Amino acid sequence: MNTDGSQGVFPEDRYDKVLVSNVSPPDWSNPEPSGRYNLVVVGAGTAGLVTAAGAAALGAKVALVENHFLGGDCLNHGCVPSKAVIRSARMAEDVRMAGDFGIRIPEGVAVDFSAVMERMRRLRSKISFHDSAKRFRDLGVALFFGEARFTGKDSLEVGGKKLRFSKAVIATGARAVEPPIEGLRQAGYLTNETVFSLTERPQRFAVIGGGPLGCELAQAFQRLGAKVTVIHTGEHLLGREDSDAARIIQETFLKEGVQLLLDARPEKITKTDEGKIVFYENKGGKVRLVVDEILLGVGRAPNVEGLDLEAAGVAYDVKTGVKVNDFLQTSNPRIYAAGDVCLPHKFTHMADGSARIVIQNALFMGRKRLSGLTIPWTTYTDPEVAHVGMYEWQAKERGIEVDTFTKSFGDVDRAIVDGEDSGFVKIHVKRGSDKILGATIVARHAGDMIGEIGLAMVNGVGLKSIASVIHPYPTRAEAIRQVADMYNRTRLTPFIESIFSLWLKLRRWTFAGFC
Repeated sequence: MNTDGSQGVFPEDRYDKVLVSNVSPPDWSNPEPSGRYNLVVVGAGTAGLVTAAGAAALGAKVALVENHFLGGDCLNHGCVPSKAVIRSARMAEDVRMAGDFGIRIPEGVAVDFSAVMERMRRLRSKISFHDSAKRFRDLGVALFFGEARFTGKDSLEVGGKKLRFSKAVIATGARAVEPPIEGLRQAGYLTNETVFSLTERPQRFAVIGGGPLGCELAQAFQRLGAKVTVIHTGEHLLGREDSDAARIIQETFLKEGVQLLLDARPEKITKTDEGKIVFYENKGGKVRLVVDEILLGVGRAPNVEGLDLEAAGVAYDVKTGVKVNDFLQTSNPRIYAAGDVCLPHKFTHMADGSARIVIQNALFMGRKRLSGLTIPWTTYTDPEVAHVGMYEWQAKERGIEVDTFTKSFGDVDRAIVDGEDSGFVKIHVKRGSDKILGATIVARHAGDMIGEIGLAMVNGVGLKSIASVIHPYPTRAEAIRQVADMYNRTRLTPFIESIFSLWLKLRRWTFAGFC
């Protein structure tokens, strides 16, 4: 099995064979180029697939180029496999906590790690048809497998065949960053591209990085029976998130047994008979940690190398990716970019959203702006952390004064009876108005709840209006309405309260007179 960070499929069981047959058929023959294409898309992750399928559905002549697997990270190494594993881990935790609900579980119930990973591969193979070569061929997309290299401002080459285009889209995605730690490559490591190839549970598991990826998989592997240690350079996990949200996740991890090494910097790794030894500095001291496997979760780097972007006149940076304007157009007006290769927010739904902008702007002379998007995201720990819009500190940086309203799930009936009362709904509004600027939700299904607030923001619905929306009782979503109620109560100034009180008295006097 590969443990050096390179892509691969393992253990090549029947499910992986189905996956490969769908997203990288061994017997695939590239078609012959057919004149000038309306659109050539380089990269078949989420951004590339959405662009190609959408353009073809609108009648465009489309070619799609991919050098590995259709589906990109999301299907093969990201969202799909990680959420399958996280779901199994959540089930394991629910079983452990069953006694709190009056359910007695027999002694000896254990996690079958191999079965967990087999389930993940089975579900991934089932979903892979949606991104399959056959499906895109049937959609009318000319699909080419191989390395794409630009040969000019309106042409590229793949497998010795030249493709000419009116417009092109670079959607080559990103890859895991390898930090400069002495001995890391020699010792071997896992990334999101290889961790899902594991068939045996590592007993001692180190995660370098306390961001979303590191936190999600650290908690999952701990719940599946590994002894997990998170090594993070920051003072707390999820450094970019709301500090109250990060605190809840941190407390949850400690409660579940995850060891946290914060403000720690790995300096050297060696591989011995004892295991992989991570030497790190922590609060001025030198410490060692012995583990069986190491997972990297320290960021993503855009895939810009090997494309000969210079030949196409496309400006880029190896750290930040292809440079685009607000319309996702590169320095070559014929060429656009979408997804992780050019965006700071590297989410599947963001890749999807940027692809929709590119279709409009590249094919229909649209003027759809990236800055016009309202972007949500979720970190799939348990509880989840979901966010949309601005954080309070971002608003202050822009000179916008805010009022913040927070409802703890400890006061929400459904959360209490479900035993899931750790978390909150926090909504920021522009001071002096009910305009929603941003929100954070911490809850087991926070990602399913944040959309209501995003919908309100996109359509200009203020917080006071949410109070008039009847939410089913009992649900956790009631907390959103309760936050709106909190806002409405602030509108009852002493003056308004006095007027209202006087009005009620007049009503009583009038009623008494008639009686």
